[in-house]
Amino acid sequence: MLPFDPATALRVLGEGEIEIAGRLIASTNNAMYCRISLPCPDPEPPLVVDAVYKPVLGERPLDDFPDGTLGNREAAAFVLAEALGWPNVPPTVLRHGPHGVGSVQLYVEADPGEHYFTLRERRLEEFRTVAAYDAVAGNGDRKSGHCLLGRDGRIWVVDHGLCFNARTVLRTVIWEFAGEPVPPALLEDVRRVERDLLEGGLRRALLSLLAEEEVDAAARRAAALIRVGTYPQPGPGRSHPWPAV
Repeated sequence: MLPFDPATALRVLGEGEIEIAGRLIASTNNAMYCRISLPCPDPEPPLVVDAVYKPVLGERPLDDFPDGTLGNREAAAFVLAEALGWPNVPPTVLRHGPHGVGSVQLYVEADPGEHYFTLRERRLEEFRTVAAYDAVAGNGDRKSGHCLLGRDGRIWVVDHGLCFNARTVLRTVIWEFAGEPVPPALLEDVRRVERDLLEGGLRRALLSLLAEEEVDAAARRAAALIRVGTYPQPGPGRSHPWPAV
């Protein structure tokens, strides 16, 4: 379970003092494990959370995304998931830290032996929300290892730095639902969010993190999912991330 309600977690992530504990060795973008504490009025103890800090200075340059924007996309991914009500994306903010501006995401304690390829055998249906979300966000890098089984028993999805391309790019390991109808309840959520992406609080929130054409592209992807009513098919072009895990 989250250590606090999402609103409190966001406040600690955004306002607390960051203490770097170490670097996440498997990360390609200099991600750091840290502890964040926010003082409370005496005699209450400080609020403390563990988090992952990804400074913009550590981002690798990419051909298909503007330099220095991956942290913005991580924060935008949480905003979109909150608007939809799914999937479980850990609370994430964009803020200044010890190594400059970067994304700061609540750390999810997870089973290191579990990921999409192990979870799909027994919990495949839960990934329908993830597949629909990735279609709207335009996720260009949904690896198996980006799907975590938290100690709370919930499936969490992380690493959204390659979302919200102005072009429609979808690279994922989750193709089991391709061509199948999107459940009506999920489509209704997408329909609500599509309106908010065009004109509403969600659009304003995302425009603080993304370029206008990137928010417009997300609205178009939402509209396309509603119009077709089925999960996307692979292609054209490369449709799987590398490495897959």
